[in-house]
Amino acid sequence: MSPVIRVERLCKRFDGHWAVRELSFAVAPGRLFGLLGGNGAGKTTTLAMLLGLLIPTSGRVFVLGHDMREHRYHALGRMNFSSPYVDLPHRLTVEQNLKVYARLYGVRRPAARVRRLARELGIEPLLGRRHGTLSSGQKTRVALAKALLNEPEVLLLDEPTASLDPDTADRIRTQLRDYQRRTGATLLLASHNMPEVERLCDEVLMMREGRLVDRGPPAELIARYGRRTLEEVFLDIARNGGRAVP
Repeated sequence: MSPVIRVERLCKRFDGHWAVRELSFAVAPGRLFGLLGGNGAGKTTTLAMLLGLLIPTSGRVFVLGHDMREHRYHALGRMNFSSPYVDLPHRLTVEQNLKVYARLYGVRRPAARVRRLARELGIEPLLGRRHGTLSSGQKTRVALAKALLNEPEVLLLDEPTASLDPDTADRIRTQLRDYQRRTGATLLLASHNMPEVERLCDEVLMMREGRLVDRGPPAELIARYGRRTLEEVFLDIARNGGRAVP
């Protein structure tokens, strides 16, 4: 079975600094992958290159069989993303924003789709409010609704539960897993929330200073490093590069 995402020796350089270096990995269909690393590890840059928003300095990215440097528009309609670092127009209401994006994605019956997602994600009371008046947590939920409008086959998530209270974050995690199981979509999740990653992800990619340093299912990584939790593995790798137990 061909991978949904394939990255080959991916590099990105900014002003003499390597944000991503020689990164290679593949993601099989229907999997939920975690992309982990400390601040500056290259996670967000990698997601931007997967979306075709940044052009790699070298290397190649393929999503759904399409080269994202040459033919990204063949894949973009089947993808979507959510990030707390990408804001929506502040003067439009939440409903107006979602309807605009629904039309851009070619969603049939956009009004009905927006209402259904609003109900599922618990943002119905926010639909009439201007986006600029929302709290950080409310914006995070709206961003996720935007990301699910076209029922993407590939969903890229950058800190999808940032700023959410524990109850809401737990509901969102459940909805993401249910969405993945229902649709067979492939999800790539960048997060600093280690319990979240342990709960959601089938496999984890560990990055440090722009490089891939290890990968595997969360339980396997925990055993390999002789730690009790994925957070301890993360700290080991972030602070000293990490050394698996022989």
